Amino acid sequence: MDAKDRILDEKYRFAKELVAEAGDFLRQHLHDDLEIEEKTDFTDLVTHLDRQVQADMTQKILSRYPDDVIYGEESVNLQPLNQGAVWVIDPIDGTNNFVAQKTDFAVILAYLEDGQGQFGLIYDVMNDELYHGGGSFPVCLNQEVLPKYEEKPFHQGLIGMSAGLFHQEKPNFRHFALQSLGTRSYGSAGLSFCHVLTGRLMAHVTHVYPWDFVAAGILGQPLGYSLVRPDGSQPTYEGREYLLFVPTSKLEEVKGYLSQ
Repeated sequence: MDAKDRILDEKYRFAKELVAEAGDFLRQHLHDDLEIEEKTDFTDLVTHLDRQVQADMTQKILSRYPDDVIYGEESVNLQPLNQGAVWVIDPIDGTNNFVAQKTDFAVILAYLEDGQGQFGLIYDVMNDELYHGGGSFPVCLNQEVLPKYEEKPFHQGLIGMSAGLFHQEKPNFRHFALQSLGTRSYGSAGLSFCHVLTGRLMAHVTHVYPWDFVAAGILGQPLGYSLVRPDGSQPTYEGREYLLFVPTSKLEEVKGYLSQ
């Protein structure tokens, strides 16, 4: 193993420690009195714990790797993802679930070098399930290596999709969803992506920011999944985007459904 590989392996181990510590912190403070603010509207919430977790993770990363860059949901200034060593953080993915239900939320962390995903992690905090790997690392759920996508007809699977997206006219997500067994909405993009990775969902449709989806794209590629825009093109990584997480073998079929 050369020096570059050793550093990457070290960062991967460190990343797993970071998300585990963040999860422990959130479980310990699950029933605290929350300081809740609205961002864009009353359905877009942020708590002081979102900010605390990101601040803690940022401090730990930069104290160890001071030349690296943080791209986080609660960051004020966002640097380009395609330049240098970048850590992408979503401190609480599914904040509304965290506030209202105390479950079904995740800590998401990804690491890129010059725009190339090196590894991703999605931690289902309350179920203590860590999805991790990608790049040169095997994709695992905790210690178990996940299998690649197993081919089956599209109409035998379920789709992750919110009610709002189901009723959107363009792209035709409604027609797309009606080709499946039905839709499910979990309130966490990260956990929905994980349900695709484990076969609980055939695909997931979402409208999210890079901190929500970068890790999933890194995890999905080795297992036979693609994260694409409705026309099949790659994400721009610039702001919020409509995206589909689907088996790569189904891309042409999916694009056909969306165009009708």
